[in-house]
Amino acid sequence: MSHHLVEAEGLRHAWPDGTVALDGVTFRITHGEAVGVVGANGAGKSTLLLHLAGALVPREGRVRVGDVPVTKTTLETVRRAVGTVFQDPDDQLFLPTVRDDVAFGPLNLGLPPEDVEARVASALDAVDAGPLAPRAPWRLSGGEKRRVAIATVLAMKPDVLVLDEPSSGLDPRSRREVIDLLKAFRHTRVVATHDLDLVLDVCERTIVLDRGRVAADGPTRDLLADDALLARCRLERPLSLRP
Repeated sequence: MSHHLVEAEGLRHAWPDGTVALDGVTFRITHGEAVGVVGANGAGKSTLLLHLAGALVPREGRVRVGDVPVTKTTLETVRRAVGTVFQDPDDQLFLPTVRDDVAFGPLNLGLPPEDVEARVASALDAVDAGPLAPRAPWRLSGGEKRRVAIATVLAMKPDVLVLDEPSSGLDPRSRREVIDLLKAFRHTRVVATHDLDLVLDVCERTIVLDRGRVAADGPTRDLLADDALLARCRLERPLSLRP
């Protein structure tokens, strides 16, 4: 079975105050798929991503990455297989230079220096950020930070990329660069976002969450043109699908 597979079955999560964030979420994502996860605020997108990344362990139901169930005893394996790009790049960039940040993960794997340098160069090249290597992260633009944050994940050679609001806060040109980058990847990709036009560009399949449940799962263009579905889930058509 492919290590790139991601699966949830009957996943339920309630926060300590009793708020139910996920209520019986079930889906299966296979090798190489790019899947959008959309929904209004409070629909459960971020909670779902935390489970896929191993930041939360299922209490009810299950999550599986490849052949590995997400449990307290498998977190190290899961976190190597799933690379997560957070909404705010500053959460991932904290060292003096871009090179240091991209090298941080491979160094913690105990790789020899020559392998670390090869991974850093490959990851930065993949996001067209090689010249940024000696720069201080805090001096980068928003789009540059986003690309470098993705490079820090690619350097770990994950099987699955999970991205939380990858276009958040970007100007139009930087947003387009990130979209083109995501379309070029051959990883399994899970993209949670409010940017429905990005989902339309990048993801052939979309999962619509509403109040912690899967309201729909199917071809992106069909779902994002379904005005009745979107209205029920407190969403609106993407601009590119409006008359």
